[in-house]
Amino acid sequence: MIKALFWDNDGVLVDTEKLYYKANKETFAKIGIDLTKEVYVEYFLRRSNGTWHLAEAKGFSAEEISKFRNERDELYSGLLMKGKNVIDGVEETLKSLYGKYKMGIVTSSKKDHFEIIHKNSGLLKYFDFILTGEDYENAKPAPDPYLKALEISGCKKDECVIVEDSERGLRAALAAGIKCFVIPTGLTIHSNFTGAEKILSDIREVPQYII
Repeated sequence: MIKALFWDNDGVLVDTEKLYYKANKETFAKIGIDLTKEVYVEYFLRRSNGTWHLAEAKGFSAEEISKFRNERDELYSGLLMKGKNVIDGVEETLKSLYGKYKMGIVTSSKKDHFEIIHKNSGLLKYFDFILTGEDYENAKPAPDPYLKALEISGCKKDECVIVEDSERGLRAALAAGIKCFVIPTGLTIHSNFTGAEKILSDIREVPQYII
């Protein structure tokens, strides 16, 4: 019996991954690097190690790269503030599950970005706990985020389901030994989701497989 649901944030609950890509693409363009979607998906959504090595290869120093990273973060914050990014069907799905399961958001987002995203989302009331990128040592695809969520929930691994949209998220779930439903996005549709418990086309499909 499923007792807990752990939700990724960007790409699952809110349509923000495209904004993060835009912020990175614009930042890298300023230093003469064309950050294509393919490169972004490979290094951010599969490997989860970013693309700053591309700047290093062009001779930029660690200090300069730190400055570029801060500029990227500020640009991303600005993009997030421009509107509500909740994905269609998310709130009705969460509402239907609320009170029936323990639910947590498990994201790699920085806490400040997460707070901007959810300032007016209306979604946080459905969750029992939240883990952002500052709340664990190793980010996805390491299992740390989901192992911590498991500990907080007080449930067993076979009583939990993770909902993800990316390959790195799936790999984190598999490494933690927890079942994972994947809802691919436009950026992740061509990723390798071998090992997923279910591959869904819409978040509204989640309840039928856990109730």
